[in-house]
Amino acid sequence: MASMNTCSQTRVIQTHMVMPPDTNIHGTLFGGRLMEYLDVVAAISLRRHTKLTPVTASMDTLNFIKPFDLDHSVCVETIVSGVGSKSVEVFAKVIGEDLTSGERYLGATAFLTFVVTNAERDFEMPVIKPETEEEIYVCSGYQKRRADRMEKRASDKEFQEKISIDLPYNT
Repeated sequence: MASMNTCSQTRVIQTHMVMPPDTNIHGTLFGGRLMEYLDVVAAISLRRHTKLTPVTASMDTLNFIKPFDLDHSVCVETIVSGVGSKSVEVFAKVIGEDLTSGERYLGATAFLTFVVTNAERDFEMPVIKPETEEEIYVCSGYQKRRADRMEKRASDKEFQEKISIDLPYNT
């Protein structure tokens, strides 16, 4: 029988302050910097759940809800939100805080998928158990999100087969 972890056992929280090198022309956090934070924090949640070193397969959704201004804090919180036999979905919510006023806001949400590498194929994936109302809500949508990802992966594969990898100056 597979082992089990609660979502809270996979929770990771990482906080950063938006500094000038992290900002774009609008004075807000670069989207790419946030994506870097998400990938690292989600990978830690995954490692807490599996104790393995799988790889990022996809950032399935990333919803930018409100920009993170210079001198605000960016708090990335992740949990494992679903497991397959060789894949793990991680949910991330990103809370911003105006450090002067104390106002907190939801700045972004994301789902990332990680897969077990070939060297770890005989691994039995632990089950994930949500406990809080938010965890139950997030995890309840896993099967639909997984089915949508599988459908999209098939169409992406067809699309990728039509993309040229020829050198641009040889055409």
